[in-house]
Amino acid sequence: MENTPTNVSGIISQQAAKPKAKAKTPAQLMQGVVNVEASQALLKNSLKENAGAFTASIIDLYASDTYLQNCAPQAVFAEALKAVSLKLPINKQLGFAYIIPRRDHGVWKPTFQLGYKGYIQLCMRTGAYRYINAGPVYEGELKKVDKLSGEVDLSGDPAGEDAPVIGYFAYMETLNGFRKCLYWPNEKLLRHVKRYSDSYKSGSKIWKDNFEEMAIKTVLRYLLSHWGVMSTEMEQAFKADNVEAADQMIAGDNAPEYIPAQAEEVPAEPEVSADAQ
Repeated sequence: MENTPTNVSGIISQQAAKPKAKAKTPAQLMQGVVNVEASQALLKNSLKENAGAFTASIIDLYASDTYLQNCAPQAVFAEALKAVSLKLPINKQLGFAYIIPRRDHGVWKPTFQLGYKGYIQLCMRTGAYRYINAGPVYEGELKKVDKLSGEVDLSGDPAGEDAPVIGYFAYMETLNGFRKCLYWPNEKLLRHVKRYSDSYKSGSKIWKDNFEEMAIKTVLRYLLSHWGVMSTEMEQAFKADNVEAADQMIAGDNAPEYIPAQAEEVPAEPEVSADAQ
């Protein structure tokens, strides 16, 4: 009889004879979540013929974002359902909506986040707006801000092709004639994010790499939340949009973990005193 391999205790080692089960890939883990009957029924009821495309996009998102893979696939899918309810794509390259991984007391949790393009898309769906726009203001463009009426005159000529950005604007006009414009100089924008944005204060990578996009969203969201048309869908969007995570959109797989004690400084914009205007 052949000798049977044993461990030092004389107990037959069965593990040596059994191959270890191959770990599932991130794509397979997410497929296991979205392909169950209940998930597919929910997607088909909400998205109809677009259910398949959304299923493919959430699988691709989870499979391609190594940072997001720190979160459980079930939790990522649950946050993605907020995008489903708003009928917005979650492809982060498009900029309409994002699923952002964050640490909460040592536990990774995904968070749904609207991009500024998502807000514009929802405004367009209301059918109530004639114009809606937002963007940077370059040195030389600003001629006048009427504090009483709120009118902003940006008809000036920029000071050359490389004119510096001095602030950001957001503008809307409804079909019934109501219009409102906000202009926030860099100083005001910085005061706002220094007060409300923990990730900006900690030196989050997204503010350094995507400062303009984050600044535009900050001003546009403020405009819409105070003077915009609050359709049912828009109210739902404001509830779903995580304000605390608004400036922590992950631009790519190499984005650093949000750890305030080890964060870098944000050198892109100057420091401003609290009483500056």
